Amino acid sequence: MIGIIGKKLGMTQIFNEQGQQVPVTVIEAEPNPVTKVVDKTAAGFAAVELGYGKLKTARANAKGERTPKGARASKAELGHAKKAGLDYAPRVLRSFRLDDAPGKNPEIPSFEVGGTVGVGIFAAGERVKVTGTTKGRGFQGVVKRWGFGGGANTHGNTKHRKPGSIGPGTDPSRVIKGKKMPGHYGAERHTSVGLRVERVDAERNLIYIRGSVAGPTNGIVLVRKQG
Repeated sequence: MIGIIGKKLGMTQIFNEQGQQVPVTVIEAEPNPVTKVVDKTAAGFAAVELGYGKLKTARANAKGERTPKGARASKAELGHAKKAGLDYAPRVLRSFRLDDAPGKNPEIPSFEVGGTVGVGIFAAGERVKVTGTTKGRGFQGVVKRWGFGGGANTHGNTKHRKPGSIGPGTDPSRVIKGKKMPGHYGAERHTSVGLRVERVDAERNLIYIRGSVAGPTNGIVLVRKQG
């Protein structure tokens, strides 16, 4: 379903019409330019590609000044953006399928390359699903990564936060695939479903969503309608 690319600003609280205190995540979503439209007859599904933010370019401006060093847009990215009428390359490009509602055949809305999608597509009380990248926590043990209880904190015990036995020694004499072990924790794509839109501020391009969503402050998130 159609959605929008935004940036997580953080969490706060608001009060609804009943006077109840509601914890919300504030997402800033400036109007996303439409950079590509996929036709259902050509690809088998309908989709729209949206952009967010701006990438630096290596070209000099009117004063002859060049942009600082860092991540810069490639010629391919600039050429793709130029087809959409943009003079810059978006920092983030994401595709949204328009006909992915399971068991349904919704009426596919029409979009044109060069147009924009804003927060006005959402309304208070609507249910959405938000996709973000969880905070990376590096290499962690099984207690933090998987919630193991650990060993007893008694005198003489040396296995406070160790995983214990990880497999039988005789049969099959190996560690079973999928065993919960220490390793990289976080920095994974996560989608929260069934979240409620509490408020939409079209003037400031803000969406107030009840509860928490994955990702750090200023992290990129995708907010999609839930069919």
